[in-house]
Amino acid sequence: MFGFKYIRFDNMDFVIHYRNGKIKREGRGLSFFYFEPRSSIISIPAGSSDLPFIFTETTKDFQTITIQGQLTYKVSDPHQLAQLLDFTVDAKKIYRTDDFEKLTQRLINEAQTATSSFVHSLSLRDSLRRLKEIETHIITGLSESKAVQMLGVEILGVHVLAVKATPEMARALEAETREALQQEADQAVYERRNFSVEQERRIRESELNTEIAIEEKQKQITEKQMETRVVTQENDRKIREMKMAAQIAIEKQRRDLIQLESANQKEASDTKEYALRAMLNPYRELDWRTLMAIHSGQMEPGSQIAMAFRELAENASKIGNFNISPDLLESIIKPRRS
Repeated sequence: MFGFKYIRFDNMDFVIHYRNGKIKREGRGLSFFYFEPRSSIISIPAGSSDLPFIFTETTKDFQTITIQGQLTYKVSDPHQLAQLLDFTVDAKKIYRTDDFEKLTQRLINEAQTATSSFVHSLSLRDSLRRLKEIETHIITGLSESKAVQMLGVEILGVHVLAVKATPEMARALEAETREALQQEADQAVYERRNFSVEQERRIRESELNTEIAIEEKQKQITEKQMETRVVTQENDRKIREMKMAAQIAIEKQRRDLIQLESANQKEASDTKEYALRAMLNPYRELDWRTLMAIHSGQMEPGSQIAMAFRELAENASKIGNFNISPDLLESIIKPRRS
C-alpha cells in the first residue's frame, strides 16, 4: 500500500538493503518493511552450493575428451560479489538479472582453464586414467585464480566424476583393449600349458630322483643291517664267551669254597674229637660205680633207683626172688611221663 512492502528472507540468504543508494541494513535472514520506489534489495546465497560442470578438452594426440564433475563453493565476501555482479531481487525474491548464471559460468570457465594445460600434455589413454590428478589441478587452479578471489568465492571441493572419449574412440579403445586382453588370455593359456608341461617334467624328474634316492637308501640300509648283524653276532659270541668264563670262574670259586668248607668242617670235627677225647680220657679208666658215686648228689631219685636195679641185675645169679611193688614202679615211671 502506497509503495510500502514487507519482505522476509531465509537464514541462508545474505541481504543488503539499499535506500537512496546507501546501505540501510544488511545481514542474514532479515525481514523488514521497505519503500519500494526508493529501495534496492540484494540477496546473495550464504550457504554452500554444488555446481555440476561438463566441458570438452583435447589431448596431446588430438583426441577429444569430456570431463564431467562437480565443484562445491560458497560466497565468502558478499560485498565484493555484489560489487561485480547484480543480485537484485524484486518483491517476490526473484532475481532481476541473470548474473547468478554468470557466476556459475565463470567458475566453470576457471575450472576448465585450470585443467586445460594439464590435459593437453596427456595422451588419450593417460587422460582416461588420471582422474585424481585432473581433480587436483582443478582445485589448485581455482584456489589460485585471481578471478575467483575477486568474486569473493571460496572453493570447498572439486570432484571429477568421469573422463570420457568420443563414442568412436571409446569403441576403438574397447576393441583394442579387447584384442589385447584376448592376446593376454592366449598368452596366459600358452604359459599355463608350458607351465603344466614343465611341472609334469619336474614331477617325473622328482619321482625318478626319489626312486634313485630310495634305492640308494635301501642299499645303505641293507649294508647297515648286514654290518649290524655281523657286529651283533660278534657281540653275541663275546657275550657267550664272557658268560662261559664267568661260569667257569664261579664254578672254580664254588669248588674252592666247597674245599674250604670241607677243610673247615674237618678241622672243626677234629677239634671237637680232640676236645671230646680230652674230656673223656679221665673217665675211661674209672668204673661206672665210681662215676655214679661221684654224681650221686646230682642224680635224680629215679636214676639212682635205676642204677640200683642195674647192680641187682649184675648179681641176679645170687638172688633167689625179688619183688617190685607197683608203687615203686609208678614212682620211677611217673616223673618221666610228666
